[in-house]
Amino acid sequence: MEITHDMLVGFSKSFGLFYLLAMAAVALAYACWPSNKARFDKAARDIIEDEDVPCR
Repeated sequence: MEITHDMLVGFSKSFGLFYLLAMAAVALAYACWPSNKARFDKAARDIIEDEDVPCR
């Protein structure tokens, strides 16, 4: 079996697609994990609290 350029391009595109889907699933699972809720809520509150101070 001879390895051609088209075969390598097809493999790299398929591998890249599955890699991207796996990383997106990991990021989504991390964001939706119940133990991370308090951390994300605190980060959201901290941003809002910093903006309530008038500029000098």
